[in-house]
Amino acid sequence: MGIEVFLRMNGGTVFYEAGKYLVILFVVMGLLSNSFSNQAIIYLIYILLLIPGIFVAVTEMGFESDIRRAIAFNLSGPICLGITAFYCYKRSLSFKQIKIILLAFLFPLISMAVYLVLYTPNLQEIITSTGSNFSASGGFGPNQVATVLGIGMFVLSTRFFMSRELFYHRIIDLILFALLGFRALVTFSRGGVITATIMIVFFLAVYYFKVNIKTKFRIKFSLFVFLMMVVFTWLVSSIQTSGFLDKRYANQDAAGREKEDITTGRTDLLAFEIGEFVDNPFLGIGVGKVKEARLNETGVAAASHNEMSRIVAEHGLFGVFAFLILLLTPLVFRMRNRTNLFFYSFYLFWLLTINHSAMRIAAPAFIYGLCLLNITYETPKTKSLHPKHD
Repeated sequence: MGIEVFLRMNGGTVFYEAGKYLVILFVVMGLLSNSFSNQAIIYLIYILLLIPGIFVAVTEMGFESDIRRAIAFNLSGPICLGITAFYCYKRSLSFKQIKIILLAFLFPLISMAVYLVLYTPNLQEIITSTGSNFSASGGFGPNQVATVLGIGMFVLSTRFFMSRELFYHRIIDLILFALLGFRALVTFSRGGVITATIMIVFFLAVYYFKVNIKTKFRIKFSLFVFLMMVVFTWLVSSIQTSGFLDKRYANQDAAGREKEDITTGRTDLLAFEIGEFVDNPFLGIGVGKVKEARLNETGVAAASHNEMSRIVAEHGLFGVFAFLILLLTPLVFRMRNRTNLFFYSFYLFWLLTINHSAMRIAAPAFIYGLCLLNITYETPKTKSLHPKHD
């Protein structure tokens, strides 16, 4: 999951959707070798609810459409999510193991950030407007690059606040956070950065209220240092982009005029997809049909950015029920199990990401599964009354 976008950026995958299929493959291997919760059947129902849309697509798609590719592209993410959630639901994992998983996310993202630095040594030459910048994101989609860099920012912030290592070890995490934050900001894709910020805020809120007074004091001091680095990173980013970054986040164009649509055209796509659902409420228009329908009506072949509107447009009421399963099941699980320190961060990453980047990458699918885990924590060992002898 962590390396998927980096490999896509460099043509290092066998095929474009290979990352999602590999996640599915490894999860299925886990299912074959481990037991699963009977209550996880709800996610099999979710997957079954997606099947009618395939039959509608096969009967409704035009001859000029590549049906197999359209279905694979649009369902690989939802299927990846369903299988991952089925595997993870109520599965126990130690806190040490979840930290290892987060670290595994991080390593390829650091590699990608270093690559981006080498790929675009002079940002002032390539940033001349407030639009998303492909050159600053390695020649690849800024939305996807900013999204995964945001995951790296979140992981590094959790390491910085929770680590009990010496302070200079934590400073390394903070410097890496600044590097990933800088590269995410200069893509000019706001969704990934804003999502990462919300993840960090919710993590800190949960973590702060769970720890003792001594740790609370340490968090306050760490927060001061952390915010200093955030401000420094923003200032450097602003200078390197000749002030265009400030205009981007103020929703202004290069001349400083406020833009009418803060969503950069996403509201039009959302309205179109909701309209298709209203016209085809029961079975929807079929998997992958939204792009073709929009092309026929407007002459513009624009892919959906919003998974919620896409699933209801393409699957109708089946899509509504499928999305409600995804939306409500983790919240019901959370009411009974509050052991997962990262629950809200993971859940909100999925919900926010599918609203600005759909499910083009494996990250929202896999991280959704992680919010369904039962996290166990090591209890402090009691000291023996009798000292040990050599």
